[in-house]
Amino acid sequence: MPDGLAVPPGAPLSGPLSGDARAERRRRRAWALPGSSHDRVIAVARVTLPAAVLILTLALAAAPITSGRDISFVLSKDRVTTAKERMRVTQALYRGEDSKGQPFQLNALSAVQQTSADPIVKLDTLSAKIRLPGGPATIVSPKGRYNLDNQRVALDGAVNFATADGYHLATHDVDLDMRTRRLASRNPVTGTMPLGTFSSDRMQADLDQKVVVLDGHARLHMTQRNGTAKP
Repeated sequence: MPDGLAVPPGAPLSGPLSGDARAERRRRRAWALPGSSHDRVIAVARVTLPAAVLILTLALAAAPITSGRDISFVLSKDRVTTAKERMRVTQALYRGEDSKGQPFQLNALSAVQQTSADPIVKLDTLSAKIRLPGGPATIVSPKGRYNLDNQRVALDGAVNFATADGYHLATHDVDLDMRTRRLASRNPVTGTMPLGTFSSDRMQADLDQKVVVLDGHARLHMTQRNGTAKP
């Protein structure tokens, strides 16, 4: 280098390459060319790596099923969107026992429970079957509301009660306690019994004892031919 000239810091040094350097440069260029071994490796990796990830994900998802073990988890109710209707059932059937341990059942064409916090189930076209000392009895009503907590049924509309031994009661809008087998009206009622027809402001009936108590403006019209005369 001539005297008095200085090389700036960072300036590249130029000069002829050695044979080894030129060979290394050729190898690198050949390795990066399209169709080279490196290019083939990248092409294969683009297919195999996603496929391997997919297979691993499927294997992890199927592992609990194939291992035969149960999975338990905790669900936080405050983070789950709840439906407006908790349950809708067609051809619903409810079974229970009264205070004496006698079975009863409720059948309905459809049943709807609005929320899990509400024990009331709305029943459509319902019939109740209960067992009495004289045999089985049925209660039929077009609509009703069944309280799952206390096993009481609010019957709306016409109510027909019939027993196997021929006792029949026809009225409307009553509350039925399935545990005690008692009926109580919510409104003025009219009905029929083996002895005739009746009407009153309120009514209570003990289905086990077949006793009907009329309260308030009670009227009873007895049909004589329905009575049985005893000597």
